[in-house]
Amino acid sequence: MWWRLKRSEFERRQGDGNKRAFKKIVASGEEPGILAYAGGRPIGWCAVAPREAYPVLDRSPTLKRVDDQPVWSVTCFFIARPWRRKGATVALLKAAIEYAARHGATIVEGYPIEPKKDSMPEVYAFTGMASAFRKAGFVEVARRSETRPIMRYMLPIP
Repeated sequence: MWWRLKRSEFERRQGDGNKRAFKKIVASGEEPGILAYAGGRPIGWCAVAPREAYPVLDRSPTLKRVDDQPVWSVTCFFIARPWRRKGATVALLKAAIEYAARHGATIVEGYPIEPKKDSMPEVYAFTGMASAFRKAGFVEVARRSETRPIMRYMLPIP
């Protein structure tokens, strides 16, 4: 819900309120992302939807639109601790590209972090790491912050 709500609304709904709001999105039939499974158990999550689903992006000086192209946005991940640093994010990115393509996307965009140091607290990596995006075939198209590139995957136009 971080990218879907104004900061004041997100803070007001903190915790259970945001969980209920997200459950309402799912119950409406909207598919707000994809899940990764291993051995029949969910191990990861990737939020992917048309950029319009995430109005906070346009209010960010760092993440505002690069151009007027219609894009699908990958905005966040969760990977279960035992599966971190094992390629789950890259696999989710590839699946997000396929999912977006099936829904008509021609550009998939992400807003990962590129830390200044080799390591950082995992809590700050919820938007993904730039290295994972590169491994999945994304290329940097803009950078308005030293640590926050905007990266795109261009799908072939049918």
